[in-house]
Amino acid sequence: MKGLSLAAIASACGGTCCGPEELLSREITGVAIDSRKIEEGFLFVPIKGARVDGHDFIEQVMEKGALCSLSEHSLGDVPYPYIVVESTEQALKDLARYYRSRLNLKVIGITGSVGKTSTKELIASVLAQKYHVLKTEGNYNNEIGLPLTIFRLTEEDEIAVLEMGIDHFGEMHRLADIARPDVCVITNIGYAHLESLGSREGILKAKTEMFDHLQDEFCVVLNGDDDMLRTVSDVRGQKPVFFGIDSAAPVFASHIENRGLKGTLCTIQLPACGDSPEATIQADIPIPGKHMVYNALAGAYIGRLFGLSAEEIESGIRALQPVSGRNHQIETDTLTILDDCYNANPASMRASLDVLAMALGRRTAVMGDMKELGKDEDRLHFETGEYAARKGIDQIICIGPLAEHMYQGAKNIASGNTVLYYPDKERFLNDVSSLFQKGDTVLVKASNSMKFSQIVETLKEFGCNGYCHTGNSTEKGETL
Repeated sequence: MKGLSLAAIASACGGTCCGPEELLSREITGVAIDSRKIEEGFLFVPIKGARVDGHDFIEQVMEKGALCSLSEHSLGDVPYPYIVVESTEQALKDLARYYRSRLNLKVIGITGSVGKTSTKELIASVLAQKYHVLKTEGNYNNEIGLPLTIFRLTEEDEIAVLEMGIDHFGEMHRLADIARPDVCVITNIGYAHLESLGSREGILKAKTEMFDHLQDEFCVVLNGDDDMLRTVSDVRGQKPVFFGIDSAAPVFASHIENRGLKGTLCTIQLPACGDSPEATIQADIPIPGKHMVYNALAGAYIGRLFGLSAEEIESGIRALQPVSGRNHQIETDTLTILDDCYNANPASMRASLDVLAMALGRRTAVMGDMKELGKDEDRLHFETGEYAARKGIDQIICIGPLAEHMYQGAKNIASGNTVLYYPDKERFLNDVSSLFQKGDTVLVKASNSMKFSQIVETLKEFGCNGYCHTGNSTEKGETL
């Protein structure tokens, strides 16, 4: 991390330096908002949270070797430098915007209702075949996480692949102002964050705020099979590039061969772009699901946009690795677990059920509440339960207050499924030993706040112990 002296930081944040003037030319080595992650020479940005105020840890981080701290108030006569700002959270964003402006690299911004993370991972995997790439890690995709991701960039990085998530109007505008993308990718417009965004039309409006801060030379890449995104015909005088399976998009997939949980084979046709001529890609996508074909289409086109050969793109797609909590397959002695518990909305739930339906043997869906769906949340949960039953999922387990509507929806489709309901995951965990059989494939999915990672860990332990039940228990639920 170069070029961020204390004087430059104060200027970028509109802050006032306090402390010895001879330290103003010193440069920080990193930025952290967590006192536990402070290293020698770091800048500490104390954020006020609901339960903890980072200002309470300023003295502690300075003793650990931090060079400087921001603060929203005077710290008095202290033996270390600090910078007073009006808002430390806003200062974090202002500083990230300034640091991004000093870096000579390309930025790919990725958003959408479903598939942001898997698309980000695939694009980064492809581009890494030729470039030094930094990508968003974990859930660092919001107004706090994005700046922290940008601070990880160094002069060695050539491309940043940044996931950008929102749930309110104006957020994408602020994120894009920080990131200044060269390429914008939107995966789809689904039913997520309807509490604050109101409708799919509202989601489209909020997501396309990214267009406000694209670089002068930009490219917009959109899912042409999404009915809302197809309405985007012009972005600042330029046509977007569409990809798809069902539509007549310039970037499209054909000869799609479903290999079940082993993934998908397909042929991707790419138009000429930049200095690269037309190309045909034989894609071997190692993660299952039709949605991964869309991700491969976006990744292949962006790889071509950045000058990768067909062979490099094919290698990048094959090299894709699953992320924990995101359609991650876990093999135990007795169970195959599809860990997709990071988050959920109706579209992503259906995509995961489609993957589960590909599995051989008995299939169980452990589904929990989907949050932030607004006034239609009961109906959307009910329809998700119906969808699971129609897909022929053998055992459907619904957990949580909202998931009771899933339960009712699954019961509404009488197809021989076992359908169970638990008000909370603790009661479900008490029954785990009676619910699963050797050879089962189990999907675990819910909104992140449900903390279904605990269920995944329990199933891993259960499956690795080689224990299996020989039949279903229906004492806590109902069999149709």
